[in-house]
Amino acid sequence: MAGNSQRRNRRTSNKKGATVGSGGKRRRALEGKGPTPPAEMRKGHVKQRMANARTRQAAKRPVPRRGGKGSNELVVGRNPVVEALREGVPANTLYVQQFIDSDDRVREALKVAADRGGVHLMEAPKAELDRMTNGLNHQGLVLQVPPYEYAHPEDLSAAAVDDGEDPLIVALDGVTDPRNLGAVVRSVSAFGGHGVVVPERRAAGMTAGAWKTSAGAAARTPVARATNLTRTLEAYQKAGLTVVGLAADGDVELQDLAVLDGPVVIVVGSEGKGLSRLVGETCDLRVRIPMPGGAESLNAGVAAGVVLYEAARRRA
Repeated sequence: MAGNSQRRNRRTSNKKGATVGSGGKRRRALEGKGPTPPAEMRKGHVKQRMANARTRQAAKRPVPRRGGKGSNELVVGRNPVVEALREGVPANTLYVQQFIDSDDRVREALKVAADRGGVHLMEAPKAELDRMTNGLNHQGLVLQVPPYEYAHPEDLSAAAVDDGEDPLIVALDGVTDPRNLGAVVRSVSAFGGHGVVVPERRAAGMTAGAWKTSAGAAARTPVARATNLTRTLEAYQKAGLTVVGLAADGDVELQDLAVLDGPVVIVVGSEGKGLSRLVGETCDLRVRIPMPGGAESLNAGVAAGVVLYEAARRRA
């Protein structure tokens, strides 16, 4: 018995004293705190202070406003695709049908797309092109046009002021033909205008057809999209611009219009209906273009061109 007691004493002689278990209550204290966070996230670290300073500086910068983007568009068929590529219509992908019977148009489309750069060439089976075009007669060529990035209406007048010029802007009310929009963009560019405003709904947008008609002017002349055209015109008025509406029954003839050499917005309505009621009531002046030949009206592109020429002549 004495021997057993001595052995027990030797086993416990190295212990400093009795220990009490934690019963699992201290398990968290034994767990690691995870990896060390990066310097940018450590409080008081110089890199965190630098990151916070960059964030504050970014918050102070003005955020440019945009009028939104359009949607992707497909140009379908050999002749339309070749014409779009010739006219410089923006494109990101040219789809070519597998095992296509090549002719001059196919070869030209491939050459122009390759020479332009930035246009991806994709080979696809006929069934896939049929699906993409909803069964249209694509003839083995489909060109994808990226969404157009519209400006904000205020950008147009602001750019003119920055250049030390009086704004000359054209707004389209109810014009639904993209070719008319393209013609107006071309005239605005030719006569020193600062841009075109179109409504967001029920109006022509910057499609491939508008790009083609503009003959490259769309690359130089911004098009802005307005959520509400009436409110946009009112905002222009508050900024000091005179809003002039073209109407067959206008009170003033074009040659008598005295405001064209100042900041002005020219509003052109549709060929059939003219200006809408609210837009017409918002205009400061309603102007008519004299037509000795007896024509009842001019389409939007021609009417805008006539007034823009007169404005450019007076500003020269």
